[in-house]
Amino acid sequence: MSDQPQFDHALAHRQFSAEAFNTAWDLIDKTDRTPEEDMAMLCRAAASLWHWNHRGDVNNQSRSVGYWQLSRVFALLSEGGMALRCGELCLKYAKETPPFYGAYAYEALARASAISGDTSAAKRYLSSAQKLVDQIEEESSREMLLADLHSIRA
Repeated sequence: MSDQPQFDHALAHRQFSAEAFNTAWDLIDKTDRTPEEDMAMLCRAAASLWHWNHRGDVNNQSRSVGYWQLSRVFALLSEGGMALRCGELCLKYAKETPPFYGAYAYEALARASAISGDTSAAKRYLSSAQKLVDQIEEESSREMLLADLHSIRA
C-alpha cells in the first residue's frame, strides 16, 4: 500500500475550471497586457474549458460559456479564424439554453467576423443577438450584453 494520499480528480477539476476561468477573465479585462500575459490568458481560457469538460456537472450551458471565453480571447489576440471556430462551438452548445447564452454566442460570432474583416457576417450575427435581447429577463444581463454588442465595430 502506498503512503501517497489519494488525489481527488473531481475536486481538482472543479477548482481548476473556476480558477482558470476567473484568472483568464482578469487578463481579458486588463488593457495593457504583455505578450506573456496574452499567452497566459489563452492558456487559462483553454485550461478552464478543458477542466469543465472533465467535471461531472458539465452541461451545454457551461460548455457554451467556455467556448465563448475562448472565442473572446482569440478575438483579443486578433486570431479571427480561431475566434470564429470557438464562436461556432459556443452557438452549438447554446442551443436549448436561456436566450442570454444564445445572444452571447452570436456576440462571439459577430466579434470574430468583425476582426476577420467580414462586416456583412458581423452585422448578421449582431442582428441575431439583438433579436434575443428582449427575451433576457435580468436587466443587468441585458445591459452587459448590449454594451458588448455596441463595442463591436461592424
